[in-house]
Amino acid sequence: MPANMTSTYPFEPSPPWTTVNPKPFSPFRTRYGSEELEAPSLPSPRNEPFNDNYIVSTHLVPAGCPRLTPDIPLPVVPKFTTNAAERKRDIQQLSTELRERQERFVQGKLGGERSERPLWNCVNRYVKRVQDGRKGLTLLFAHAIGFPKEIWEATLRYLLSSSTASLIDEVWSWEAVQHGDAAVVNETNLSGIFDWRDNARDIAHFLLYYLPEDTSSKILPTHLQLLPETIRESRKTKGFSSRSLVAVGHSFGGCSSILAAVNFPAVFSSIILIDPVAASSLHYSSNLLRLISAALARRERWPSREEALRSFKASPFFRAWHPDTLQLYITYGLCEDSQGGVKLKMSGLHEALVFVDRIGSNEAWQLLEKVDERIELRWIVPGKPEDKGLGGEKATRVRVWRRPANSSNVVFHFAGHLIPHESPVELAQEISAFLEKKYGRRSRAYL
Repeated sequence: MPANMTSTYPFEPSPPWTTVNPKPFSPFRTRYGSEELEAPSLPSPRNEPFNDNYIVSTHLVPAGCPRLTPDIPLPVVPKFTTNAAERKRDIQQLSTELRERQERFVQGKLGGERSERPLWNCVNRYVKRVQDGRKGLTLLFAHAIGFPKEIWEATLRYLLSSSTASLIDEVWSWEAVQHGDAAVVNETNLSGIFDWRDNARDIAHFLLYYLPEDTSSKILPTHLQLLPETIRESRKTKGFSSRSLVAVGHSFGGCSSILAAVNFPAVFSSIILIDPVAASSLHYSSNLLRLISAALARRERWPSREEALRSFKASPFFRAWHPDTLQLYITYGLCEDSQGGVKLKMSGLHEALVFVDRIGSNEAWQLLEKVDERIELRWIVPGKPEDKGLGGEKATRVRVWRRPANSSNVVFHFAGHLIPHESPVELAQEISAFLEKKYGRRSRAYL
């Protein structure tokens, strides 16, 4: 990409902030209660070539148990009305109720036992057809709020077809419990409240308890197997014996990656942070309030995928996307509904329930300075005049230097917050350049 389309923010010290008193992750249990976990089927199974060198397959892993949140009923979304003023009032009222309830939860006033309902995370695995037996890179991609795990495939098409692919043995694309296929699997067990830290715990749970010990081109079972306790415990302090893990986290997924790395640094080699929405402010911004209301009011059903695509193309929000990414959203973000049409896999209500939590964002901002300095951080942030990251350019300049050591950043002046959606080619080029610089100049035997 042209040099004048990118730049770097110089060091900016952090101003004073109010602590949210972050706590370490609570322990995991390997079972939900005393019952064996019944294995659900995959809504959209895949086991097919991704390109000439990689195969993609889809898998399920149990989410961390118990959850941080209690089981509470899902809020009722107001029925649609053509009266615009009434519709706006109803949505705003529900938005207020959700925020007030989340605040009671954060303050410890909501009550209720931590949920033990079984939940699952869905992951896509992109594995090299031919492995050479040497220690290569494993990449973990973690999405933003509202998008399925396949949203990364526009970037992966370029990355895994580049010369950098020679360094990459395997890629895992993560899906939070209320997103994409995971939302379909978990539909009847999702609570009416969510804590971002549970997504970070789920990522750590996968990496410690279920990510196979060796990278191999062999077919893995749909439901990944629980690793022996000796391996699980060893990973917590020694990391992987045959992998070097690079996390790539966008927005919500970036905050989740930060929190997982703070609690289990040994498993991470480096993290690529794509505009993570880590914030020091303890208050709801006007933009966040808008996102909550927009999610609650979102259209969820269309007569067909073709009609959904036409509808999306008419929206300024979706028109900014690369056409490949939009098609991925149509293909993998929707599923058939009972009326013969299609609907969003992730409902607008569950999207709002994720947006309404602030504590994960606040903890990620505060704990960034605690990320082990051994773990290199590479920041990729937006620089469009109208979108320079959460809180604007000043906040982004501070954010990218929360942990100054072993950290660098690049500003994409041609992209907004949704960098993977708008600029997947340029993102792939930047990820490739980082991986080549950090891992490509030395023998893979030392990765």
